Amino acid sequence: MFQDENGREMALELAVMLKLRTMGQPGMVFLLDWYNLEQELILVMERPMPSDDLSCYVLEHRGPLSEKEAKIILKQLVEIAIHLENANIFHRDIKVDNILIETSSEGPRVYLIDFGLSCFDYQNQHELLCGVPETMPLDWFVCNSYTAGPTTVWQLGVVMFEILHKMLFSTTSYLSNNLQINKRLSKTLSANPPVSQHHLASVFLPTVSPGKQILPDPVFVCL
Repeated sequence: MFQDENGREMALELAVMLKLRTMGQPGMVFLLDWYNLEQELILVMERPMPSDDLSCYVLEHRGPLSEKEAKIILKQLVEIAIHLENANIFHRDIKVDNILIETSSEGPRVYLIDFGLSCFDYQNQHELLCGVPETMPLDWFVCNSYTAGPTTVWQLGVVMFEILHKMLFSTTSYLSNNLQINKRLSKTLSANPPVSQHHLASVFLPTVSPGKQILPDPVFVCL
């Protein structure tokens, strides 16, 4: 439960959605109304039309998305993620099933949905693992904890991998070198990244002792 500045108690998801509603940021499916029942909370959300989740959107293409279309989608996701970070909101469950794609003649428009696992974040360590276990961030393997920024970047990377390969990502498969990246893909999706250098993802993997690395080589993802 979350307690607001007036002492009212409410579900954390509702508190997050209420804050998002006041900020007016594109790329969010906004809360229209809510009903607090004895055993459940009902949220009434807007629904962009026509739209489908990113998983179904990729399936309808009958193959991986092109790099051009993936870049359009990832650019919007990065902008949404930066907005959430600035608002001290940690989604914790960014994945293809939680991304809506609204189709129009102007191209795909991205919405991030399902804030059921979200929380307010103030650069603290998180020990409760949320989201999809198969795609847990590398930090969890090393420290049994994780932070908002690197985890969000990791989840965006997972989304990018899945829409460009049309296959599920697995952290354990990656760590055991059983997950191959398509060599036909460009080394970067953009020669001019849409965000500042501060937001470029660079994950440096720890070592157990000098010269003995427990994980694969460092991973760099530019969006």
